[in-house]
Amino acid sequence: MARWQTLETEAPEIARGGRALLYQYGPGLAYLATVRSGHGLRIHPFCPVVTDGGIYGRIIDSPKRQDLLRDGRFALHAFSPEDRDDEFMLAGAARRIEDPATIAHVSEVYHAAGATSSGDEWTFEFDIDRALLSLYNPRGVEPQWPPRYLKWQAQP
Repeated sequence: MARWQTLETEAPEIARGGRALLYQYGPGLAYLATVRSGHGLRIHPFCPVVTDGGIYGRIIDSPKRQDLLRDGRFALHAFSPEDRDDEFMLAGAARRIEDPATIAHVSEVYHAAGATSSGDEWTFEFDIDRALLSLYNPRGVEPQWPPRYLKWQAQP
């Protein structure tokens, strides 16, 4: 597993493209998939925060938070832009952050981007096992398929 800063160093095009997709609407926006206790999947939108070499999430008291505490495995998928079908995906394992300074900083960056919160969230960092950026031509520009795939895997 690796932190976001490792992705930036080893695969800068993927990190740049992924960050652009995550923040295309202002605050970070993505879908977060977790593993339920019965091994099914749970997916919901959330607001990722990329800062200080990591990618974080602030998660309310919910089944999703329990999933992350129990299992940790996740997949994250950015929203596609309106004019093309570009995709960005990360997979790995989340871990709860308990350092007050890190929690405060992530909260500050989160709110500065325009996101709102209830104030009772727990902060998680998403350690990355693999990343995928798929780049398509704009809609109406051929060819549409196949996209250009950029893949990255963390070193063991």
